[in-house]
Amino acid sequence: MTVSDAPAGAPLSGAPQSDRAFDYPGFRYYWVGRFLLVFAIQVLSVSVGWQIYDQTRDPFLLGLVGLVQFLPAPVLVLVTGSVADRYNRQFIMAACMAVEGLCALALLTILHSGTTQVWPVFAVLFVFGIARAFMGPAVQSLLANLVPQSALANAIALNSSSFQVATIVGPTAGGLLYGVSSELSYSVSILFFICAGVLTLMIPKTGQRSTSQPVSTEALFAGFRYIWSQPIVLGALSLDMVAVMLGGATALLPVFARDILDVGPWGLGALRSAVGVGALLMSLWLVNNPVRDHAGMTMFAAVGVYGLAIVVFGLSTLVWLSVLALIVMGAADMVSVFIRQTLIQLKTPDELRGRVSAVNMTFIGASNELGEFRAGSMAAGFGAVPAVLIGGVGALMTAALWARLFPELRTVRHLDRMG
Repeated sequence: MTVSDAPAGAPLSGAPQSDRAFDYPGFRYYWVGRFLLVFAIQVLSVSVGWQIYDQTRDPFLLGLVGLVQFLPAPVLVLVTGSVADRYNRQFIMAACMAVEGLCALALLTILHSGTTQVWPVFAVLFVFGIARAFMGPAVQSLLANLVPQSALANAIALNSSSFQVATIVGPTAGGLLYGVSSELSYSVSILFFICAGVLTLMIPKTGQRSTSQPVSTEALFAGFRYIWSQPIVLGALSLDMVAVMLGGATALLPVFARDILDVGPWGLGALRSAVGVGALLMSLWLVNNPVRDHAGMTMFAAVGVYGLAIVVFGLSTLVWLSVLALIVMGAADMVSVFIRQTLIQLKTPDELRGRVSAVNMTFIGASNELGEFRAGSMAAGFGAVPAVLIGGVGALMTAALWARLFPELRTVRHLDRMG
């Protein structure tokens, strides 16, 4: 079974299955809860950044904020996915949200203590990262338990749109709240973590199929083995991962804003927002206009457009063209992400979905980190423009190469069913 036969709540009593995810009560609770969760994380991230920089004036420490939160994911990848497949995913999510809320409370306490040492903050962020590592596979896996197969593509598009809105609005709200009062920003994030946890617990019982396989090395590595044995899943995951790793243009936006486009801080903000705006607009389009046919070829085409947009951005010396290129880049990436997530959910048995999701999220997270390192190191050696152009051309070549290496992925047509 790829998707649960018992979605969390029927659309209407006695009514046929709907292909609209919002018709299912369980998904509605999930959608609102996840929006509040992502919003809370964004507000907290901005608050922590301001707090650390206010205390130290050391930009290097700002870079460690994200790294400390990411490290638990690859370290615990074998455990977090197995837990999501073995235990109730709702309770895992709710428990992790409670831990994250306690971490926000601990950060607020540290702020009130007046200490000038930053190690307590990073210690709390490491615990926060552990909670996120366990929650990620549960969040991704639970989605397919809430709606039938016919509504999964719509659910993923809606989920992506709420994520993009939260990641665009959340940092701005966090900055405004912190400007009013640091206590207010932390308090809002704590409140949202609590609300997200309550909504998660309100989701009706799902038809999750937990694994009965005994805990063993074989069980822990089952996610890796399954991905390797499925050309469609392996191709979709690795294509997106390599393209993201090569397309590290966003890491160099400060260089382009200051030295090439000469737009200053306000322009940097516009450039950073452009990628998110493109992704949001495309996710909203996909809600009502999902990919109905030739999904595999559409994914390859989207990665190609993504690479081409990066090349245009790298060559541009016009602000409007650079912003437009970044909007197209974000939109193309959203198409690729949407198709990849849907294919992985459709092809993965429910009892393996947590472990596969853990591997997927770890690889994508690592590719973001490696992509920024690739762009920064190449920019130091060859300059920012060549670094971006090499990444864009590399993404184009990846799309062409993967289309030849994974013909099964190229011939996938429908996202409401396999075939």
